[in-house]
Amino acid sequence: MDDIDRRILAELQEDGRLTVTELSDRVQLTPAPCHRRLRELERNGVITGYRAVLDPAAVGLGFEALVNVTMDREDAVAAFEAALAAIPEIRHAERLFGDPDYLLRVVATDLDDYATLRDQKLATLPGVQRITSTIVMKRIVDNRPLPLPGTQTRRLHDAATTPDRQRRAGVLPRRKGLTWYLRYCA
Repeated sequence: MDDIDRRILAELQEDGRLTVTELSDRVQLTPAPCHRRLRELERNGVITGYRAVLDPAAVGLGFEALVNVTMDREDAVAAFEAALAAIPEIRHAERLFGDPDYLLRVVATDLDDYATLRDQKLATLPGVQRITSTIVMKRIVDNRPLPLPGTQTRRLHDAATTPDRQRRAGVLPRRKGLTWYLRYCA
């Protein structure tokens, strides 16, 4: 993977709906090689999919809890993880070193809905010894793109809106004449 591939990935993390033409303009390639690189990143499993990111509150799932799970039996891990995967309200599930054994991010419509989910589904999973819940008050950072080495974030690019600002920010090269103007300003 080279710097151009990382720039393609950075752009797609910011806006996965870019057309190949828009993407090629942003990474300064022609569309055909940009498309080839994009398909290769998909084939190699670097890009694992595309999806819409929804606002949970807008679809009636505005309650969120972080759930710590401590297991009492190591032999129940596989069955526990399989059962976790079958619960759609679990948005993220991570197995941890130390205590707790698992950290879950769970959504629900409200506190009563979460209490039912906790008591009827989570507490009955195989091998669970203890469940501790923390209610999320406010999300500060969510769905942040991965910080790819050697790429500038889209925010820097957006903040530097004029060619002069972009050049000072290091987004554009120094002026080179008419060719430079046609490429970056026209």
